Amino acid sequence: MGRKNSWQLAKSSGHPTPDGLQHLLAKSRWEADGIRDDPQGYVAGHLDTDEGILVIDDTGFIKWGTTSAGVQRQYSRTAGRTENCQIGVFAAYATTRGHALVDRELYLPKSWTDDPERCRAARMPESRPFATKNELARTLVLRAQAGPLPVTWVAAGAAYGQDSRLRRFLEDTNPTYVMAVSKSQQVHGPRIDHLIGQAPDEAWQRLSCGDGAKGPRLYDWAAARLPGVRRQRAHPATLDACPPQHHQGRRPRLLPRIRALGRHRHRSLPCTGSWDRAEGGSGHARPTSAA
Repeated sequence: MGRKNSWQLAKSSGHPTPDGLQHLLAKSRWEADGIRDDPQGYVAGHLDTDEGILVIDDTGFIKWGTTSAGVQRQYSRTAGRTENCQIGVFAAYATTRGHALVDRELYLPKSWTDDPERCRAARMPESRPFATKNELARTLVLRAQAGPLPVTWVAAGAAYGQDSRLRRFLEDTNPTYVMAVSKSQQVHGPRIDHLIGQAPDEAWQRLSCGDGAKGPRLYDWAAARLPGVRRQRAHPATLDACPPQHHQGRRPRLLPRIRALGRHRHRSLPCTGSWDRAEGGSGHARPTSAA
């Protein structure tokens, strides 16, 4: 359904008029957070496994006016440019059985939180403090951990992976996590692209992320054991403690290959640990050009 107004939604739902939907949206009183929480029990019953993943990401919604809560000119990764838009941070729950959206938080820029009158006009709580997108992500993780969904993993992109405070928060609250980071991310001193450049060809394994809109999504991965941070917990991009006797019985995590680094070799690192072949892939060694 391209354009969603009350008439079209009513027709799609089998209602003769849009009166019921218009009443729901404009006049009825309902608790948004309660409606948010209700489906989580349903999701837990249908998608529950021992390896549930909470996926955090934000999405922009382009708007034309200035009265929608949180709207302003700001960068939208959805549009790939600065637009007049709202931005929401969302949590999806994914298992081998499927996936579903389970939580959300609206990002309110300071132009809103510093203007109580504007919040009041949009029926937003005047007392809501400013929170960054990464702080909203933290709220979503805490809420998921307190709910019925068993969260074993947390996954997010580089916009969240570059935040050391968010990573440390995840280390303190125990879910295993996988987050993308930029190639300039430092791993106990060296940049991660320098580290990845040292991986031997036999360490790389091509793994499928399933089919996307443009066909198969294949990436080259390698696993490494690296120095851990406090209490030997995992570093964002990596992995367990070095030297090897410190990580016995713990599995390495996977390092995504960074584009255009396949042919490069960089200086030696003080403690690179051991490289392990990623499991479950098609068996291809690392190609000389980026995948």
